[in-house]
Amino acid sequence: MRHNNKRIREPMKKLLFIFPLLGLSACVSTVQTSQSDIQQDKELEIAAQVLQACEEAEHNSESCQVAQEGTIPITHPVEEINHPIETVPELIDHPEEVQQITNLWSRIGSQLSFEVPDDRRVKVQQDWYLKHPAYMDRVSKRAAPFLYLIVEELEKRNMPMELALLPIVESAFDPFAYSHGRAAGMWQFIPGTGKRFGLRQSWWYDGRRDVLASTTAAMDYLLYLNEMFDGNWLHALAAYNSGEGRVARAIKDNKRKGKSTDFWSLDLPRETRAYVPKLLALANILKNADEWDAKWLPIENRQVTGVVDVGSQIDLALAADMAGLSVEELHALNPGYNRWATDPKGPHTLLLPIDKVDSFMIALNDLDESKRLNWVRHQVKSGDSLLKLAKKYHTSVDVIQQVNEVDGNMIRAGDHLLIPVALKSMDYYSLSAEQRLAETQAKPRASYQLSHQVKSGDTLWDLSRKYDVNVRSLAKWNGMAPTDPLIPGKKLVIWVNKVSSTQSDNAIMRTVTYTVRNGDSLARIAGKFKVAIDDLARWNQLNANKYLQPGQKLKVHVDVTRI
Repeated sequence: MRHNNKRIREPMKKLLFIFPLLGLSACVSTVQTSQSDIQQDKELEIAAQVLQACEEAEHNSESCQVAQEGTIPITHPVEEINHPIETVPELIDHPEEVQQITNLWSRIGSQLSFEVPDDRRVKVQQDWYLKHPAYMDRVSKRAAPFLYLIVEELEKRNMPMELALLPIVESAFDPFAYSHGRAAGMWQFIPGTGKRFGLRQSWWYDGRRDVLASTTAAMDYLLYLNEMFDGNWLHALAAYNSGEGRVARAIKDNKRKGKSTDFWSLDLPRETRAYVPKLLALANILKNADEWDAKWLPIENRQVTGVVDVGSQIDLALAADMAGLSVEELHALNPGYNRWATDPKGPHTLLLPIDKVDSFMIALNDLDESKRLNWVRHQVKSGDSLLKLAKKYHTSVDVIQQVNEVDGNMIRAGDHLLIPVALKSMDYYSLSAEQRLAETQAKPRASYQLSHQVKSGDTLWDLSRKYDVNVRSLAKWNGMAPTDPLIPGKKLVIWVNKVSSTQSDNAIMRTVTYTVRNGDSLARIAGKFKVAIDDLARWNQLNANKYLQPGQKLKVHVDVTRI
């Protein structure tokens, strides 16, 4: 959806001068009181107005990106994901003496224990959440399948119930969320910390997005941090966001200077200064919901999902059919699986709606284990390699090696290999990593889409300069973080409003595919279509000093008014 951003332009200009003074976040954060209270009130009012405009404009403008510097911006799926778990539309009003907690939010609210200070940073965050009930409705819908499991685990471990609200701050309860800092999943683990706390990450599976596994890891990590900081939960939460080393250094610095070492006195990154107030603001709203007239979409206070261990690799399309779900519904509950099947090396667990578990288990027990995957018998041809076959059949090299007992990477023409393949076409698995990336890359961001196949030595920084685009935008268009490594062979999309520096504003552009003929050269083709040789080479990643091959396909952006 496109929005007219004219009405937010003026407050944006003001805000750009205020941000260096304010450590503002996407949901707004405040600052050290270096100015008068009156001035801060004005600044915060402007900030709130702009951030609300950003929300309405879906964060499309560069200024909105500036407004989010105090948080971890996250990427959500293009379309809202529908879980097969519904929220409760209306709760029964029992007499007080027999009333049971039927709303999970109420169960959480009744157990909140953190002291919420009368601090300006908390107030600003609180105001934002209260002014955006639609945002909290979206959060509730995403949380519905998972929140009960989190609450049960917190109670079992005797941990503060405020931590059940942490995924709102981290990811808005989106298990597919991915931040510019390479953090993934509902609890936003970066790769290293995920591995440190037992979250396996492979081509088939990413434990950071597995709701059950990541919840266990997050609680393990939070308990570790709490112990490290002598039971101070605010310090532990700050460390969860910015790292234990950074918080420990801030505490040490304040001790050396004779200053207080409470969270509010520490010199921490803007993002972290906003992070803890967000959690406290949410807790304060929930604890005093009647006072604030906060009506979060209710979630049933009962178990709505069950865990099934299928024992070995299984095609998700087959599992979904056996469970009476669509593949998208099954994948939404099991976002840790990257591909069309569970990981051959495990885990082999599936989270299912509780009312589907029994029928699924009956169907699974009746299924011959050899039928859990679809197979093809491939005769090796000249030029085939394990990597080439793995890409062709959407599987991994180690699976082909294991199934066929192949040592090393050598295969011979004429040999036959048994290869597991997806039961359905790839677009049927709409929430697989491949399909989510394809959807992300296909979303129009500018007038023209260019493509670039990564070569050894490429970096996002170098490519951003080559194509004159922003590094973060380039990463976002390709479902990456700016610090992600580039793998040779990976295809990137680049969106630009002009394909050539010489393109006029009134040009009528068309994209054509040209097949190279005998005797063709870049200069000859460029002259034919009246385009620059350098542009033609850049559009097709060609070395201007190398010969073209007959039959080679070239993309040419042509101004039809010039030929």
